[in-house]
Amino acid sequence: LPDAFLDFLKENGLDPSIYIPRYIRLKPGLLELEAEIKCKPEKVVWLPGFFSIPPHIQIASSDVYRQGKIYGMDAASGAAVLALNVTPGDNVLDLCAAPGAKLCMLSDLLGSSGSLTGVDVARHRLAACRTMLQKYALGDRCRLFVADGTSFSLLPLRFKEWTPKRPWKERKKANKARPELIFYGRHSGVIGISKSELGYDKVLVDAECTHDGSFRHIQKFEHWGWKTLQRRVLDAQRTDTLTHLQLQLLTNGFRLLTAGGSLVYSTCSLTVAQNEDVVEQFLATNPSAELREIDVAKNWPCRSGRIPKTLRFDPLTSQTSGLFIAKFVKL
Repeated sequence: LPDAFLDFLKENGLDPSIYIPRYIRLKPGLLELEAEIKCKPEKVVWLPGFFSIPPHIQIASSDVYRQGKIYGMDAASGAAVLALNVTPGDNVLDLCAAPGAKLCMLSDLLGSSGSLTGVDVARHRLAACRTMLQKYALGDRCRLFVADGTSFSLLPLRFKEWTPKRPWKERKKANKARPELIFYGRHSGVIGISKSELGYDKVLVDAECTHDGSFRHIQKFEHWGWKTLQRRVLDAQRTDTLTHLQLQLLTNGFRLLTAGGSLVYSTCSLTVAQNEDVVEQFLATNPSAELREIDVAKNWPCRSGRIPKTLRFDPLTSQTSGLFIAKFVKL
C-alpha cells in the first residue's frame, strides 16, 4: 500500500494487515452448502441468515451459487438492510441499488407483498441488479429505473395509469426526461404519476462514496494503479464533490418518504466527512427528520459514530468491512 493510504488508515485507527473473513447469505433451508464449498461455514450469531467463510474460498464456481442459493454479501451491508426494519406490505425504495446485494435482501424481506423500486444512475450497473433478481427469482414485486437518485421522483403506484393531457410536443419532452424502466415485475404496480400517493414506507440510501472502508475494493488498485487511488479516494476535491452528492441523495430519498416512514443512510467510507458531517448538514435543514436508535443493533459488534444513535462497523471492531449507518424517521 502507498504511504498516503497507510497514513489514512492510521488516522482512522485501522491496521492494514487485519484479517477479515468473507461473508455469505443463505436462502432458508439450504443444507448442502458445507459439502459443496468444502468448508464449514460459521453462523453469524448477530445477523440472521449470514455465515462467515475463509476468504480464500471461491464460491463463484459452486453449484449452490450458480443455482442462486447463496449470496456473497458483507455482514455490515446486511446490517444496513436489517436496520431499515422492512416488513411485508411495505413500499420500499433502494435509491442507489447497484450492484444489487442489498436489493435482493430487501426483496427477500418483503416476501409476497409490498413493492420494491431500485434506482441507479449507471445503466450497466443496474443491469447487473436485473440479472441478480432474475437469478434469485426475486423480481415479481420489483421495478428498476435508470435515473439520477438526486432527482428521481416516481412514487409507488397502485392506481390507474396517469394519462397526460398536455400538447404532444410537451408530452414528448416530459417522457424523454422521465427515468428509463429496465425491469418490471408482474406485481410491481402501475407506472405513472399520481398526486394521491403518499410516498415510500422505507428508503435505503447506500450512497456512492470513496469505498475506503472496503479492503476488497482497495485491493483492486493494485491492478488499477496507486495513482488512481490517490485521485479517487484521497483527493480532497473528489471528497467535496461526493459529500455534496451524498447530501443530495439523502435529501431526495427523505423527500420521497411517507410521514412516519424510515430511511437508512449508509456508506462504506471510514471518513467523518462522508458520514457524520453529511448527517449533521441534513438534520440542520430538515426539521421533520429525526435520528432514531436502531433497535435491532443491541447485539451488533459495532461502535457508536461521532453522533449518538449512528453506528460504525470497521475491521477491528466488527471483523467486517467499514460501514456507517444512520436511521431517520419522518415526523
